Amino acid sequence: MTHAQPFRGLRYNLDKVGDLSSVITPPYDVISETEQHDYYERNPFNLIRLELGKKFPDDNSRHNRYTRAAATLEEWIRDGVLLRDERPAYYLMEHRFSHRGRKRSYWCLIVTIRLEEFNTGAVRATEITMNAPIEDRLNLIRACHVNLSPIMGAFVQKKGDLLTLLPEIDLTRPDTSGTNDSGVTFNLWVIDEESKVRELTEFLADKIIYIADGHHRYTTALAYRNEQPGLDVASNDPRNFVMMALISSNDRGLIMLPTHRLIRGIKPDRLASLKEELARYFSIREVASGSGDSREKLDIWTEALAKEGKRNAAFGIYGLESGKYLLLIPHDVSALRDMLPAERPLAWRELDVSLLHGVILQKLLGIDDPQKEKECLEYSPDDAELVRKVDDGGAQLAVFLNPVPISSVAAIADAGYRMPQKSTYFYPKPAAGMVINPLF
Repeated sequence: MTHAQPFRGLRYNLDKVGDLSSVITPPYDVISETEQHDYYERNPFNLIRLELGKKFPDDNSRHNRYTRAAATLEEWIRDGVLLRDERPAYYLMEHRFSHRGRKRSYWCLIVTIRLEEFNTGAVRATEITMNAPIEDRLNLIRACHVNLSPIMGAFVQKKGDLLTLLPEIDLTRPDTSGTNDSGVTFNLWVIDEESKVRELTEFLADKIIYIADGHHRYTTALAYRNEQPGLDVASNDPRNFVMMALISSNDRGLIMLPTHRLIRGIKPDRLASLKEELARYFSIREVASGSGDSREKLDIWTEALAKEGKRNAAFGIYGLESGKYLLLIPHDVSALRDMLPAERPLAWRELDVSLLHGVILQKLLGIDDPQKEKECLEYSPDDAELVRKVDDGGAQLAVFLNPVPISSVAAIADAGYRMPQKSTYFYPKPAAGMVINPLF
């Protein structure tokens, strides 16, 4: 059973900060060093000072990015830069954006969900996590005692979508709005009427929540709760809850992008023999040859990859032959799946990303443990960025995937397994700074 609870969110006081667009950021894990600097320069109240503070050479255990974040948060609350809503509320948020020339929007409901260990089944993990981000986020939550950005959680809704639950909402009059650098507009409505809050709480009670993005933050929140002395984990203490943005499986506006792999650190002899080894398992076909700019070629290539992926497993590979956009199509996909661990559920073995890790990365390239993955792999949904890095010599190969269907995400989690890390990329992600969840 899922226990959702409204909360009194902290939100920016626009009289103090000006345009909300100047103070929100993406979640910490997609912010580059250059973007971090830009957010610092944009507005003295930009959330970057809390979400992903700068490091300095003289940092120590008493003065560091976490202690600075805590001091800044305390100052902003004291000075009225951040105001706490008077009544417990849920927050409806629209993500309005364009994708490949088409205007779209999807909706989420920002709530707090009672923390549970993954083995209870009410909240289910979908991907493997890495330890380093967990340590970073744990240090931040210990210092600040807040959730700065919501975890994305998906739930299965058989009929309707979130908006069918909220027919009274005036969609032309959000309580606040902000737009990020990618042109995504976030519109937020505060839902604090008691009967409506109760209705939404009851609606969510029988739902299973699948973590779509934010495994590290969820694991961090669990660790933080578990280290609180004397905390009754059955109570409604806010430390027993974590902020989540819940998305309906019926929302047609949500985009699921693949997260591609950039590969470096391959020994020259292994790289030299890779094409021959791949040819044992895959047909190798060039796509988008001839004239045309790189973006046009990329679009032709990714469209061919998507088309092939509807009837077979398929991968795009760049860097195997200089400047060539290649497709890998299995000769016998069943034989490849038989190379994966037999104890894994069929839904897991049918994933392209499982074949990529089990066959290409582990068997052919020897990237077969977490440390090697950390050293050799980089992840991004940005196809042009990966091609550019290979062309510039920053990596040896880029491997491209089709997106994982949300039905497969749920089926694997229901079977008690997780996909390889960075298997999905839900787009666009909620902004950090639209609402903050205090744990005090």
